[in-house]
Amino acid sequence: MFDRTKSPRGEPADGRSTSGSGVHSLAEILSQPECWHECFEDLNSGGVLRLVAERFEAARGWLFIGCGSSYYVALSAAVTTTALTRLPAQAVPASEILLYPDLVLAGRKQWVPVLISRSGRTSEVLRAAELLKSRNIPALAITCAPAQPLEKLATVVITLPHADEKSTVMTRSFSSMLLASQALASVLAGNTEFSDSLHKMPAEVAGLLQSLPATVRDFVNAHRFADYVCLGQGAFYGLACEYALKVTEMALSYAQSFHTLEFRHGPKSIVGPETLLVFLLSESGYQAECEVLEEMKGLGATTLVVVNHADNRARAAADLLVELSLSAPEFGRLAPCLFAGQLLGLCSGLQKGLDPDLPRNLTRVVTLEPDNSW
Repeated sequence: MFDRTKSPRGEPADGRSTSGSGVHSLAEILSQPECWHECFEDLNSGGVLRLVAERFEAARGWLFIGCGSSYYVALSAAVTTTALTRLPAQAVPASEILLYPDLVLAGRKQWVPVLISRSGRTSEVLRAAELLKSRNIPALAITCAPAQPLEKLATVVITLPHADEKSTVMTRSFSSMLLASQALASVLAGNTEFSDSLHKMPAEVAGLLQSLPATVRDFVNAHRFADYVCLGQGAFYGLACEYALKVTEMALSYAQSFHTLEFRHGPKSIVGPETLLVFLLSESGYQAECEVLEEMKGLGATTLVVVNHADNRARAAADLLVELSLSAPEFGRLAPCLFAGQLLGLCSGLQKGLDPDLPRNLTRVVTLEPDNSW
């Protein structure tokens, strides 16, 4: 599907490092359209989404639980679920339900907890699952690894084995678990149009990944950023958090995330050419968010703008514009919005001579020693 040959300049056309650093991360980023297609095939053939919808048809709300990137999946999944089903949904880190279970669960009778973990072995997610089970609260799990401890603790499990990764950081597992949660929401809502748009997504985005890696690489190599700020509203805020985490993990660089309009209220003091501001522009908030973009550009910001369709205002204020041009509804395009952030982290790490596959101090799974206090 992807052209992995060298460019006329003799450089890898897809942004790969010639030294071997980041090869797994890049391959996993580029594999996402194919991975999504395989995940949808499995979900459809197994009928698990219909099973979940039937098991939890009396749900009055949804509580998405995760750690790190999986928590950011939860943030965007919660917004999509509310938008499609009109039921309340919230995302919380697993540590919140462990430390403050009565606060998190208060007033949420017949809410369905959704435990998100790529490995199915994340200690805090497992402990949250144990707590829920001890209170006789049925739970759904979304994971990429079959036959792991989380599977035994959850009532129903959605497993996406094609989405698992060799690299430490999450890329295709993030987007695939997000898409699975969105596909479930569309089934719960009986929204076949939204579901169909998700299934068409793999073919529609494949062309975008032909040129984007080299574009992001060239942009990164033309700058030396001291700080990174990632901005988004609504469902895009979870993506902004994930963008910042990818830069932190892969490039060992300081990155922050804010709701776009909140950036005016103090944080904009950091604006300058050495700080990259990433704007994930939505449709519903486009005018207000574009005003912030223009304001920050006027203060001297360097900007990367990700948007589905850009107008002249966004084009004029963007140092790098990533225009998706997809036909899916707004929340159906969340997964492809991730490409630019994943590549930003990868290319920034390679620029610094790091191996984005193996970030310092990190492991693929966070496992903690047994602790009876939790």
